[in-house]
Amino acid sequence: MELDSGRREGLFRRRIARPIVELLRQGVTPEKMALSLALGVALGVFPVLGTTTALCALVAFVWRLNLPAIQIVNYFVYPLQIALLIPFFRAGEKLFGAPHLPLSVPQIVAAVHTGFWGATRFLWTTIWHAAVAWCLIATAFVPLAYVFLVPLLRRVTTRAVKAKTTD
Repeated sequence: MELDSGRREGLFRRRIARPIVELLRQGVTPEKMALSLALGVALGVFPVLGTTTALCALVAFVWRLNLPAIQIVNYFVYPLQIALLIPFFRAGEKLFGAPHLPLSVPQIVAAVHTGFWGATRFLWTTIWHAAVAWCLIATAFVPLAYVFLVPLLRRVTTRAVKAKTTD
């Protein structure tokens, strides 16, 4: 069990932490980085498969955020997007009083792989309801994540700058 935990920590450091620290060392502000990361997570779990990369790129371009940071986080949370599909579908059903659509994640993924447009037509109302539920949750999540991440990234930046000047 301990070995597996070490591998995950190594993966996290190698794929997420190190690139973020390098971007901070290159002058990306902690505030911009925090917003990039918060939006990367929020957009990365958007309950419409196949859309998050484009959404993240568009948001990064429009808001002048760090594209590598937002995409790194987007790709890292992909398993979370899959895990949250059904909860977002159920939240949308409750929010709109829609009938329960008995689906599982494997069925959804298989439908998308079979034919994206066919799956979209079949799930259109469910997806739309889930996207509205996601909007409500994301509008609360992003500011909370930002408020949490800014001081954390300021400390990381301070340490990174100190480490760079002592090298």
